[in-house]
Amino acid sequence: MKRWPEVVQIKEVGPRDGLQNEKNRVSTADKVAWINMLSESGVKEIEFSSFVHPKWVPQLSDAHEVGRRIKRNPKVRYSALVPNRKGLELALGAGIDGASVFMSASETHNLKNINKSIDNTYPVLEEVIGEAKKAGKHVTGYVSTVFDCPYEGKISPEEVIRVCDQLMEFGVDDLSLGDTIGTAVPSQVEALLEAVLRRYPKEKIIMHFHDTRGMAIANILSSMEYGITRFDSSIGGLGGCPYAPGAAGNVATNDILYLLHGMGIETGIDEKKVQEAAFFIQNKLGKSLPSKSLAYAAAQQ
Repeated sequence: MKRWPEVVQIKEVGPRDGLQNEKNRVSTADKVAWINMLSESGVKEIEFSSFVHPKWVPQLSDAHEVGRRIKRNPKVRYSALVPNRKGLELALGAGIDGASVFMSASETHNLKNINKSIDNTYPVLEEVIGEAKKAGKHVTGYVSTVFDCPYEGKISPEEVIRVCDQLMEFGVDDLSLGDTIGTAVPSQVEALLEAVLRRYPKEKIIMHFHDTRGMAIANILSSMEYGITRFDSSIGGLGGCPYAPGAAGNVATNDILYLLHGMGIETGIDEKKVQEAAFFIQNKLGKSLPSKSLAYAAAQQ
Protein backbone atom coordinates (compact mmCIF):
# COMPACT_ATOMS: atom_id res chain seq x y z
CA MET A 1 0.00 0.00 0.00
CA LYS A 2 1.49 3.33 -1.08
CA ARG A 3 1.68 6.08 1.48
CA TRP A 4 0.56 9.36 -0.07
CA PRO A 5 0.74 12.76 1.63
CA GLU A 6 -2.40 14.08 3.27
CA VAL A 7 -1.81 17.65 2.07
CA VAL A 8 -0.04 19.03 -1.03
CA GLN A 9 0.76 22.68 -1.75
CA ILE A 10 0.46 24.03 -5.28
CA LYS A 11 2.27 27.16 -6.44
CA GLU A 12 0.51 28.76 -9.41
CA VAL A 13 3.11 29.90 -11.97
CA GLY A 14 0.79 30.50 -14.94
CA PRO A 15 0.98 34.32 -14.86
CA ARG A 16 4.77 34.08 -15.21
CA ASP A 17 5.91 30.71 -16.57
CA GLY A 18 2.69 30.31 -18.50
CA LEU A 19 2.53 33.69 -20.19
CA GLN A 20 6.25 34.25 -20.86
CA ASN A 21 6.23 32.22 -24.08
CA GLU A 22 2.89 33.49 -25.43
CA LYS A 23 3.06 35.68 -28.53
CA ASN A 24 -0.51 37.00 -28.14
CA ARG A 25 -0.26 39.92 -25.73
CA VAL A 26 -2.56 39.95 -22.72
CA SER A 27 -3.45 43.42 -21.48
CA THR A 28 -2.40 44.57 -18.03
CA ALA A 29 -6.04 44.91 -16.99
CA ASP A 30 -6.75 41.30 -18.04
CA LYS A 31 -3.66 40.01 -16.20
CA VAL A 32 -4.77 41.82 -13.05
CA ALA A 33 -8.34 40.47 -13.34
CA TRP A 34 -6.98 36.95 -13.94
CA ILE A 35 -4.58 37.04 -10.99
CA ASN A 36 -7.40 38.38 -8.81
CA MET A 37 -9.47 35.34 -9.79
CA LEU A 38 -6.56 33.04 -8.89
CA SER A 39 -6.15 34.86 -5.57
CA GLU A 40 -9.63 33.73 -4.56
CA SER A 41 -9.16 30.10 -5.62
CA GLY A 42 -7.32 28.93 -2.52
CA VAL A 43 -3.78 28.77 -3.94
CA LYS A 44 -1.19 29.78 -1.35
CA GLU A 45 1.36 31.28 -3.76
CA ILE A 46 1.11 32.98 -7.15
CA GLU A 47 4.16 33.84 -9.22
CA PHE A 48 2.63 36.87 -10.87
CA SER A 49 5.40 38.05 -13.24
CA SER A 50 9.09 38.37 -14.04
CA PHE A 51 11.36 41.39 -13.62
CA VAL A 52 13.74 40.50 -16.44
CA HIS A 53 14.51 43.15 -19.06
CA PRO A 54 11.38 43.77 -21.20
CA LYS A 55 13.27 43.06 -24.44
CA TRP A 56 13.77 39.43 -23.35
CA VAL A 57 10.14 38.80 -22.34
CA PRO A 58 7.92 41.54 -23.81
CA GLN A 59 4.76 39.83 -22.54
CA LEU A 60 5.83 40.59 -18.96
CA SER A 61 7.07 44.15 -19.48
CA ASP A 62 4.20 45.40 -17.26
CA ALA A 63 5.38 43.42 -14.20
CA HIS A 64 5.61 46.49 -11.97
CA GLU A 65 2.14 47.76 -12.88
CA VAL A 66 0.62 44.30 -12.43
CA GLY A 67 2.25 44.00 -9.00
CA ARG A 68 0.89 47.38 -7.92
CA ARG A 69 -2.64 46.81 -9.23
CA ILE A 70 -3.52 43.28 -8.14
CA LYS A 71 -5.87 42.93 -5.19
CA ARG A 72 -3.82 41.28 -2.45
CA ASN A 73 -5.26 38.35 -0.54
CA PRO A 74 -3.44 38.15 2.82
CA LYS A 75 -3.49 34.35 2.59
CA VAL A 76 -1.48 34.38 -0.67
CA ARG A 77 2.26 34.91 -1.19
CA TYR A 78 2.87 36.97 -4.34
CA SER A 79 6.26 36.19 -5.83
CA ALA A 80 8.12 37.05 -9.02
CA LEU A 81 11.18 35.96 -10.97
CA VAL A 82 14.17 38.24 -10.33
CA PRO A 83 17.36 38.02 -12.45
CA ASN A 84 19.66 40.57 -10.81
CA ARG A 85 19.88 43.44 -8.33
CA LYS A 86 18.13 45.90 -10.65
CA GLY A 87 15.27 43.43 -11.13
CA LEU A 88 15.05 42.97 -7.37
CA GLU A 89 14.77 46.73 -6.80
CA LEU A 90 11.89 46.90 -9.29
CA ALA A 91 10.24 43.83 -7.76
CA LEU A 92 10.46 45.23 -4.24
CA GLY A 93 8.89 48.44 -5.54
CA ALA A 94 6.04 46.36 -6.94
CA GLY A 95 5.41 44.80 -3.54
CA ILE A 96 6.62 41.21 -3.91
CA ASP A 97 6.36 38.86 -0.94
CA GLY A 98 8.82 36.41 -2.45
CA ALA A 99 11.69 36.48 -4.95
CA SER A 100 12.55 33.60 -7.27
CA VAL A 101 16.10 33.40 -8.62
CA PHE A 102 16.96 31.08 -11.46
CA MET A 103 19.81 29.24 -13.16
CA SER A 104 20.44 25.96 -14.93
CA ALA A 105 22.24 22.78 -13.98
CA SER A 106 23.37 22.67 -17.63
CA GLU A 107 26.20 25.00 -18.67
CA THR A 108 24.88 25.46 -22.22
CA HIS A 109 21.29 26.13 -21.20
CA ASN A 110 22.52 28.62 -18.60
CA LEU A 111 24.51 30.46 -21.30
CA LYS A 112 21.47 30.55 -23.63
CA ASN A 113 19.03 31.53 -20.88
CA ILE A 114 21.08 33.97 -18.79
CA ASN A 115 23.99 34.78 -21.13
CA LYS A 116 26.46 33.78 -18.40
CA SER A 117 28.40 30.69 -17.38
CA ILE A 118 27.26 28.90 -14.24
CA ASP A 119 30.29 30.18 -12.30
CA ASN A 120 29.62 33.77 -13.42
CA THR A 121 25.96 33.48 -12.43
CA TYR A 122 26.73 32.68 -8.80
CA PRO A 123 27.93 36.17 -7.72
CA VAL A 124 24.85 37.81 -9.29
CA LEU A 125 22.46 35.47 -7.49
CA GLU A 126 24.37 35.66 -4.21
CA GLU A 127 23.80 39.44 -4.21
CA VAL A 128 20.10 39.13 -5.11
CA ILE A 129 19.47 36.44 -2.47
CA GLY A 130 21.30 38.43 0.21
CA GLU A 131 19.42 41.65 -0.56
CA ALA A 132 16.05 39.88 -0.77
CA LYS A 133 16.63 38.19 2.59
CA LYS A 134 17.65 41.54 4.11
CA ALA A 135 14.32 42.91 2.88
CA GLY A 136 12.56 40.06 4.69
CA LYS A 137 11.44 38.24 1.54
CA HIS A 138 11.08 34.51 0.97
CA VAL A 139 13.55 33.32 -1.70
CA THR A 140 13.13 30.30 -3.96
CA GLY A 141 16.01 29.01 -6.06
CA TYR A 142 14.90 27.60 -9.42
CA VAL A 143 17.27 25.07 -10.96
CA SER A 144 16.40 24.37 -14.61
CA THR A 145 17.25 21.32 -16.78
CA VAL A 146 17.75 19.02 -13.79
CA PHE A 147 17.10 15.89 -15.85
CA ASP A 148 17.81 16.69 -19.50
CA CYS A 149 19.17 19.66 -21.45
CA PRO A 150 18.09 20.44 -25.03
CA TYR A 151 21.77 21.06 -25.90
CA GLU A 152 23.76 18.67 -23.68
CA GLY A 153 21.43 15.71 -23.18
CA LYS A 154 21.33 13.91 -19.82
CA ILE A 155 22.28 15.92 -16.73
CA SER A 156 23.71 13.95 -13.82
CA PRO A 157 22.41 14.31 -10.24
CA GLU A 158 25.93 15.45 -9.30
CA GLU A 159 25.66 18.46 -11.63
CA VAL A 160 22.31 19.36 -10.06
CA ILE A 161 23.64 18.97 -6.53
CA ARG A 162 26.58 21.28 -7.31
CA VAL A 163 24.17 24.12 -8.20
CA CYS A 164 21.77 23.33 -5.34
CA ASP A 165 24.61 23.38 -2.79
CA GLN A 166 25.68 26.83 -3.90
CA LEU A 167 22.15 28.27 -3.83
CA MET A 168 21.51 26.82 -0.37
CA GLU A 169 24.80 28.27 0.84
CA PHE A 170 23.67 31.69 -0.44
CA GLY A 171 20.54 31.37 1.72
CA VAL A 172 17.56 30.37 -0.45
CA ASP A 173 14.58 29.12 1.55
CA ASP A 174 13.73 26.34 -0.87
CA LEU A 175 14.72 24.79 -4.20
CA SER A 176 12.44 24.27 -7.19
CA LEU A 177 13.86 21.52 -9.43
CA GLY A 178 12.74 21.90 -13.02
CA ASP A 179 12.15 19.40 -15.79
CA THR A 180 12.41 22.33 -18.17
CA ILE A 181 11.95 20.41 -21.41
CA GLY A 182 9.48 17.87 -20.03
CA THR A 183 11.39 14.73 -20.94
CA ALA A 184 11.92 13.07 -17.54
CA VAL A 185 10.41 9.71 -16.61
CA PRO A 186 9.80 8.38 -13.06
CA SER A 187 13.10 6.46 -12.86
CA GLN A 188 14.99 9.74 -13.44
CA VAL A 189 12.89 11.44 -10.77
CA GLU A 190 13.72 8.66 -8.33
CA ALA A 191 17.46 8.84 -9.09
CA LEU A 192 17.57 12.61 -8.59
CA LEU A 193 15.49 12.60 -5.41
CA GLU A 194 17.60 9.80 -3.94
CA ALA A 195 20.60 12.13 -4.28
CA VAL A 196 18.90 15.39 -3.34
CA LEU A 197 17.11 14.07 -0.25
CA ARG A 198 20.35 12.73 1.16
CA ARG A 199 21.45 16.37 1.45
CA TYR A 200 18.30 18.43 2.06
CA PRO A 201 15.01 17.90 3.91
CA LYS A 202 12.07 17.09 1.65
CA GLU A 203 10.25 20.18 2.97
CA LYS A 204 12.80 22.35 1.12
CA ILE A 205 12.14 20.76 -2.27
CA ILE A 206 9.56 21.82 -4.87
CA MET A 207 9.20 19.90 -8.13
CA HIS A 208 8.51 21.73 -11.39
CA PHE A 209 7.43 19.45 -14.24
CA HIS A 210 6.67 20.42 -17.83
CA ASP A 211 4.40 18.08 -19.75
CA THR A 212 6.03 17.85 -23.20
CA ARG A 213 5.84 14.03 -23.32
CA GLY A 214 2.78 13.65 -21.08
CA MET A 215 4.89 12.40 -18.17
CA ALA A 216 4.28 15.19 -15.63
CA ILE A 217 1.52 13.44 -13.66
CA ALA A 218 3.54 10.19 -13.49
CA ASN A 219 6.55 12.18 -12.28
CA ILE A 220 4.45 13.92 -9.63
CA LEU A 221 3.26 10.55 -8.32
CA SER A 222 6.89 9.38 -8.11
CA SER A 223 7.84 12.57 -6.27
CA MET A 224 5.04 12.09 -3.74
CA GLU A 225 6.32 8.56 -3.05
CA TYR A 226 9.51 10.26 -1.89
CA GLY A 227 7.59 12.55 0.42
CA ILE A 228 7.57 15.65 -1.81
CA THR A 229 4.45 17.73 -1.13
CA ARG A 230 5.11 20.95 -3.07
CA PHE A 231 4.66 21.39 -6.80
CA ASP A 232 4.61 24.23 -9.32
CA SER A 233 1.82 24.17 -11.88
CA SER A 234 0.38 26.41 -14.59
CA ILE A 235 -3.31 26.98 -15.07
CA GLY A 236 -4.60 25.12 -18.11
CA GLY A 237 -1.08 23.86 -18.88
CA LEU A 238 -0.20 27.27 -20.32
CA GLY A 239 3.42 27.94 -21.20
CA GLY A 240 6.77 26.69 -22.47
CA CYS A 241 10.39 27.84 -22.32
CA PRO A 242 11.81 30.39 -24.81
CA TYR A 243 15.23 28.69 -24.54
CA ALA A 244 14.03 25.09 -24.72
CA PRO A 245 12.56 24.64 -28.23
CA GLY A 246 9.50 22.40 -28.31
CA ALA A 247 9.00 22.33 -24.55
CA ALA A 248 5.36 22.28 -23.49
CA GLY A 249 3.90 24.19 -20.59
CA ASN A 250 4.10 23.32 -16.94
CA VAL A 251 1.79 20.57 -15.69
CA ALA A 252 -1.78 21.93 -15.76
CA THR A 253 -3.09 23.08 -12.39
CA ASN A 254 -6.50 21.71 -13.41
CA ASP A 255 -5.09 18.23 -14.03
CA ILE A 256 -2.98 17.99 -10.89
CA LEU A 257 -5.99 19.09 -8.82
CA TYR A 258 -8.10 16.34 -10.41
CA LEU A 259 -5.39 13.84 -9.49
CA LEU A 260 -4.86 15.02 -5.92
CA HIS A 261 -8.51 15.53 -5.00
CA GLY A 262 -9.40 12.18 -6.56
CA MET A 263 -6.82 10.57 -4.27
CA GLY A 264 -8.26 12.31 -1.21
CA ILE A 265 -5.25 14.62 -0.87
CA GLU A 266 -6.08 18.11 0.40
CA THR A 267 -4.89 21.26 -1.40
CA GLY A 268 -7.26 23.93 -0.09
CA ILE A 269 -7.96 24.91 -3.71
CA ASP A 270 -11.40 25.22 -5.30
CA GLU A 271 -11.31 23.34 -8.63
CA LYS A 272 -14.31 25.24 -9.96
CA LYS A 273 -12.65 28.62 -9.41
CA VAL A 274 -9.46 27.40 -11.08
CA GLN A 275 -11.53 26.18 -14.02
CA GLU A 276 -13.19 29.59 -14.36
CA ALA A 277 -9.80 31.32 -14.29
CA ALA A 278 -8.51 28.89 -16.95
CA PHE A 279 -11.45 29.61 -19.25
CA PHE A 280 -10.89 33.33 -18.71
CA ILE A 281 -7.24 33.30 -19.88
CA GLN A 282 -8.01 30.80 -22.63
CA ASN A 283 -10.55 33.24 -24.07
CA LYS A 284 -8.12 36.17 -23.79
CA LEU A 285 -5.42 34.22 -25.66
CA GLY A 286 -7.91 32.99 -28.26
CA LYS A 287 -6.73 29.38 -28.17
CA SER A 288 -7.43 26.12 -26.38
CA LEU A 289 -5.11 25.22 -23.52
CA PRO A 290 -3.74 21.67 -23.26
CA SER A 291 -5.26 20.65 -19.90
CA LYS A 292 -7.25 17.44 -20.29
CA SER A 293 -9.50 18.33 -17.36
CA LEU A 294 -10.24 21.73 -18.89
CA ALA A 295 -11.05 20.15 -22.29
CA TYR A 296 -13.44 17.74 -20.58
CA ALA A 297 -15.13 20.58 -18.66
CA ALA A 298 -15.54 22.54 -21.90
CA ALA A 299 -17.15 19.53 -23.60
CA GLN A 300 -19.71 19.26 -20.77
CA GLN A 301 -20.87 22.85 -21.14
